[in-house]
Amino acid sequence: MKAYIVGVGMTKFEKPESRDWQYWDMAKEAGTKALEDAGIPYEQVQQVPVGYCFQASTAGQRAVYELGLTGVPVYNVNNNCATASTALMMARQFVEGGIGDCVLALGFEKMARGALGAGADGGDFTTSPVARHYGVMAAGHGFGMSPPTAQIFGNAAREHMERYGTTEAQLAAVGAKNHKHSANNPHAQFQDVYSVDEILAAKTIHHPLTRLQCSPTSDGSAAAVVVSERFVVQHGLHDKAVEIAAQSMTTDTEASFASGSCIDVVGKPMSRAAGQQVFEASGLGIEDVDVVELHDCFSINELLTYEALGMCADGESGKLVESGATAYGGRWVVNPSGGLISKGHPLGATGLAQTAELVWQLRGEAGARQVDGARVGLAHNIGLGGAAVVTLLRRS
Repeated sequence: MKAYIVGVGMTKFEKPESRDWQYWDMAKEAGTKALEDAGIPYEQVQQVPVGYCFQASTAGQRAVYELGLTGVPVYNVNNNCATASTALMMARQFVEGGIGDCVLALGFEKMARGALGAGADGGDFTTSPVARHYGVMAAGHGFGMSPPTAQIFGNAAREHMERYGTTEAQLAAVGAKNHKHSANNPHAQFQDVYSVDEILAAKTIHHPLTRLQCSPTSDGSAAAVVVSERFVVQHGLHDKAVEIAAQSMTTDTEASFASGSCIDVVGKPMSRAAGQQVFEASGLGIEDVDVVELHDCFSINELLTYEALGMCADGESGKLVESGATAYGGRWVVNPSGGLISKGHPLGATGLAQTAELVWQLRGEAGARQVDGARVGLAHNIGLGGAAVVTLLRRS
């Protein structure tokens, strides 16, 4: 049974503590928008997977109860930065498996200001779910005083530069592109445009990554209504429907750790495997994709993902972004929303925000961000610990 997205919604992503709201307020806003976009009441929803990372157990219920008290199953999902796309995957599986004809996938996060920690429990690093990942980094690069996530991705960038000759300017070009794209996105946390030189001159977080190449902490929520083909027909939703053509989640294998390389530890092998699986399942290839929303938590991860998805050969991603091939007028438009770097990164909402952007693009509803003629979109969402989710969306 096929699954379709017929409604999406999201809040504006905000700097933490800049808006007077709670996570249930943002979830209500995003969920209501998604339901209104689909044109259906909450009472028709049969299952609700809800993603978040930093709120308490059953926060999903607390948030969903703002939409209605119908007694439907609510599932609380936490998969680090891949949380929202994991909720979307559950929604798709419910529909394709015949468990429900109408499922609401919801994600939200209310975060604190400042950089994320390493995930250590009470300061005891040995209990961290990502201790193995950071252990590989420490063995090769040591463990410094900068934010841990910036360290592990920054060290991946150093390895890429040493191995392939990637330049700091090429890394900065990712940030420049995504900040420029976000200028047309009213949902983005930032709408400021920066040149490559300005990005290079910004405060260094962990060499070679500067502040304008790093995603911020954010508050926000996003949602999607996923339904069966039968539901689309019964409710006359053909004009709204975007097919989930294929979707895959992969987790770490030995390939993440055996090489001792931060490039592998941060998930390139997972991303490559997930991408290959969706292309095989759908019969489509990267050459068929028009628009991409990918997980640019740091500029280097966008470059690594180009290579993992087959957009270029290993080591060629710096040249690819520098050429303009991933911006408007290029072969693909990557992160028209501004990506995590400029749109923001509330962990539990990110994957569904990517989905919302792609649905708008494939329907031709993206306004000033519209990619001409977009019919196939790809979302890539990854979290250390680890999980990579790749979703291929198609508009017939």
